[in-house]
Amino acid sequence: MKTFLVVALFCVASVLSAADGYKVGDVAQDFRLKNVDGKMVSLANYSDAQGVIVVFTCNHCPYAKAYESRIIALHKTFAAKGYPVVAINPNDPVAYPEDSFDNMVKRAKEKSYPFAYIFDETQEIAKAYGATRTPHIFLLKKNTNKHEVAYIGALDDNSESADAVKEKYVETAIAALIAGKTPAVTMTKAVGCGIKWKK
Repeated sequence: MKTFLVVALFCVASVLSAADGYKVGDVAQDFRLKNVDGKMVSLANYSDAQGVIVVFTCNHCPYAKAYESRIIALHKTFAAKGYPVVAINPNDPVAYPEDSFDNMVKRAKEKSYPFAYIFDETQEIAKAYGATRTPHIFLLKKNTNKHEVAYIGALDDNSESADAVKEKYVETAIAALIAGKTPAVTMTKAVGCGIKWKK
């Protein structure tokens, strides 16, 4: 009986933990994290933007790599329209050395990232947002001096092939926001590697 109770409580705790983080409509907290260029980056740096596309991602994950070119293209298309990408690596580099800050710098240089790639060393921001995967996207819309969550989930509907994509969730959501509308789809399932939490 005691074993069953412990298992049941563990399952409940897991569900509650998974439910933590932001919901659509919540105000996202700002952050101040180190970029690959050595400078500190926060949402306040994007005061002239209409919003921010926050992407939790990393170096090693096959899904992150599969989406890498699409994320770069997303920034190149929408930064000029007021929605730049900010990529955040939340992984524990002790568990995955490929995701260390030094390797982030190398990756950003190799792929010519046009956006900030910042390191969530304490993992506090990933936990606050409720990020669970890499990649995991949180589209923020600026409302006065606050950033409200407008969409959470995947970039599109095909993690394997950009050519096979039928639904571009983030692009469609941004188009709606630019038009002054609420996105028709505000949440999808993020497909990717689980975030590597510190022990």
